[in-house]
Amino acid sequence: MLEIDPTSILIRYNVKLEKEMSPDDVARQFFPEDKLIRAIVEAVFEGDEDEVLVTLQNAMDNGKDALKLIDDALMVGMGIVSKLYDDGLLYLPDVMIAAQAMTDGIEYCKQSSDRSHEFKAKVVSFVVEGDVHDIGKKILTVFLRSNGYEVIDLGSDVPVDEVISTVMEHRPIMLTGTALMTTTMYSFREIRERLLENGIDIPFICGGGAVTQDFVTRYDIGVYCDDAAVVPKIADQVLNNASIEELRAQFHRS
Repeated sequence: MLEIDPTSILIRYNVKLEKEMSPDDVARQFFPEDKLIRAIVEAVFEGDEDEVLVTLQNAMDNGKDALKLIDDALMVGMGIVSKLYDDGLLYLPDVMIAAQAMTDGIEYCKQSSDRSHEFKAKVVSFVVEGDVHDIGKKILTVFLRSNGYEVIDLGSDVPVDEVISTVMEHRPIMLTGTALMTTTMYSFREIRERLLENGIDIPFICGGGAVTQDFVTRYDIGVYCDDAAVVPKIADQVLNNASIEELRAQFHRS
């Protein structure tokens, strides 16, 4: 008589079910049980800016602290979006729409409280001077903010002097720069030199279509990254006092 191991069948069945689940079905597995919080999380996941504000106000009317809702609801919703994006179940437009809803919610919570929200740390982000292609910078900004970081976003085509002065003013834990064109990425070299001249040796995360790992590795404080979703993980390691060498060992490709 042929013996059949039911374990392998069940595993295949579960995998098949998982593949047939929609992004909404997968997301629901991560929604919190608290009804007030869940409503906010769902609104962020759907990218419904108006509903985010309505559900936030309802939660505050029912005793929820405005600032705690940033971490307990808004960040949770965006975290689910980020996870599904990492897993290939959501796409960039989904992320950007949810991020705008989360951002509006954060501002609403801040305005509704007489206290200030505490972020993990500050990060300064920019696109190099002469380059107006900012989609990569926008994406990494979304991921950093959804992971609890305050991002000083300088935008695109940013002069070197502005980058340096902003870093000196805000003292971030790290700096991120993006360049899409090869003619503009050499600004990274000048920024690196100016940072070190001013005694600032924070990690300088560089990426973009024109940038290569070999190029970035030439600079003492340079760390290469070609995936915006990885940037918050780098920031977390920086908070854990990881050295440039340790960051390169963990995040550079061999």
